[in-house]
Amino acid sequence: MKEFEGKVALITGGGNGIGLATARLFAERGARVAIADVNREAGEQAAELLRQSGAEVMFVYGDVSDKAVVEQMVAETVAKLGGLDYAANNAGITHPKDAEWDDDAFQRTLDINLSGVMHCLKAELRHMLAAGKGSIVNTASIGGLIASVVPSLPAYTASKHGVIGLTKVAALRHARDGIRVNAVLPGVTFTNMVKDVMELGEEERKVLENMAPMGRVARPEEIAEAIIWLCSDKASFVTGHSLVVDGGAIAQ
Repeated sequence: MKEFEGKVALITGGGNGIGLATARLFAERGARVAIADVNREAGEQAAELLRQSGAEVMFVYGDVSDKAVVEQMVAETVAKLGGLDYAANNAGITHPKDAEWDDDAFQRTLDINLSGVMHCLKAELRHMLAAGKGSIVNTASIGGLIASVVPSLPAYTASKHGVIGLTKVAALRHARDGIRVNAVLPGVTFTNMVKDVMELGEEERKVLENMAPMGRVARPEEIAEAIIWLCSDKASFVTGHSLVVDGGAIAQ
């Protein structure tokens, strides 16, 4: 029997990058998977890609900045896949360098990266509480611990600090409810978002390329493995934890 046979996993931002890699691992290990993404085309394509391998995967629209959409996203997952055992709240954005202190860009980043996680947590926890079990992993960043990762992106840095705080509060609140809540803190990972940041300027590119002592950026699959582990029973006594996966970057 596969590790997640008979279980249901919901992944936001699942259309590409870390989200897609996480969805693929869940599917390969037996879970029924809901891929949520604000980009319908990317999400549908990702779901179809995984279905080709025989997995039970559905796409559900997921603009995490919209509370009503998130409620529908989770409800549809539960209704169509039969429950909700795991959630990986992975959706996130950055903002352009020239919008460093722009009010609208700052708010938009917080709406998705921070409020979006809150909306997801509230909706997911409601269903998990009814079932008396569940495991949630929020994607933060090492930018949630140190500001030097991308110093020209204050909203991103602030939002990821906030995700770590939300994770700790949710974990403590539900530690005796059979629900674990953790965060994964990726270092520089080769995703579309990182490619976008690298294109902001030479300073950002150098910072990202030289971040990890291991001398390379992470593959999305490496972050996904950490998410899968935190969700699994192998991490049964782990909650409120921020797991750094950064090639040694913040150990310097």
